[in-house]
Amino acid sequence: MHWIAQLIFLAVLGTASYFFYRNVSRIRRNILLGRDEDRSDQKSLRWKTMLRVAFGQSKMAARPIPFILHFVVYAGFLLINIEVLEIIIDGIFGTHRVLSFMGPLYDIAIGFFEILAIGVLIACALFLARRFIARIPRFHKAEMKGWPTRDATIILVSEIVLMTALLLMNGADQALQQIGNNHYIAAGYFPVSGLFSDAMLHGCSENTLILIERSCWWFHILGILLFLNFLPYSKHFHIILAFPNTYYSNLNPKGRFTNISSVTNEVKMMLGLPDADTNAPPPESFGAKDVQDLTWKNLMDAYTCTECGRCTSVCPANLTGKALSPRKIMMDTRDRLEEVGNLLDKKQEITPDKNLHSYISKEELWACTTCNACAEACPVNIDPLNIIVQMRQYLVMEKSEAPNELNMMFSNVENNGAPWQFPASDRDAWTR
Repeated sequence: MHWIAQLIFLAVLGTASYFFYRNVSRIRRNILLGRDEDRSDQKSLRWKTMLRVAFGQSKMAARPIPFILHFVVYAGFLLINIEVLEIIIDGIFGTHRVLSFMGPLYDIAIGFFEILAIGVLIACALFLARRFIARIPRFHKAEMKGWPTRDATIILVSEIVLMTALLLMNGADQALQQIGNNHYIAAGYFPVSGLFSDAMLHGCSENTLILIERSCWWFHILGILLFLNFLPYSKHFHIILAFPNTYYSNLNPKGRFTNISSVTNEVKMMLGLPDADTNAPPPESFGAKDVQDLTWKNLMDAYTCTECGRCTSVCPANLTGKALSPRKIMMDTRDRLEEVGNLLDKKQEITPDKNLHSYISKEELWACTTCNACAEACPVNIDPLNIIVQMRQYLVMEKSEAPNELNMMFSNVENNGAPWQFPASDRDAWTR
């Protein structure tokens, strides 16, 4: 009857893989709705940045306690997947612990995975305690109410349950090995599950142990596949996108702003500069009205956001009670992008009466001091300021909706060639 279980496993694996591929393709389509931007330069530096920031978790180290906890979960995610790979092979071919041919190396690996599993379980429990007992302020800002908090809770509880199932599976497996069941070959070292297998499973019959082991085996792999398909709907998709997002980081100095090329060309033509493109078509729009006006990297940033709130916790505008939260900028961008993507999926028209500015208010945009503290603090090199500046450009150049203080400055620059309210002829008056 093993072949029936193999067919069921193949059907489940195939179905889960199909839906994951479809959801990832949808997110890729959404990201590519953004404007083109060349981030293919300095490949060597980009690889170093990705290895340092994404693999090495270097920017997490600014806060040691969450860094240690996150690193345990991160290492567990990477390494325990080797055991998940073995489970998949066993499920397809009906084998059991197929990688046990590695001998002592296999025993060491299983033992290390068990230590990691209990580490992940403890770290996730502490993360929940930080959220709901210690109530770290950045986890309880206005934008975190509702789904964002439920999302984080679902993931943390799921990881605790999955690690528990893995350890219980190994405990039952060890007990069956000790009994001498032919299918459960002597393989692996169980330093954690072995501690409670004697206490919890002592006296269980062979059939009961097989039922426990098989139930936990199926529960664990089905949980992994469900977790995989939950990721595209969750902020935890950063598990995957953190690596390309850090590779395509902005390598320019953080204080450097990007000019609008069409405006630059217009100025060059006005000044009669030889490198002006006189055949360039007139610009159709300025800045970002909606998500399609942002670059694909801005949209990748939105999907990569972990909602950790480090950006908001260092934002001087937010700290002084202003409406701006850099985390909310990224969450709103992602929400609007998802809305546009859903309209495309349904082949419905994207109406002009709703856009990204329907999500992000002018008060939020103009509260930004452009200090780049948010971009500096982000663990995966997200740049909320770039989105803010593009949306400001739209307000100023398309809607003429700059604050009065800026309009006064614009007038002074136009009339006096400087931001101040006196002519150039009086500019040196202060020296007298």
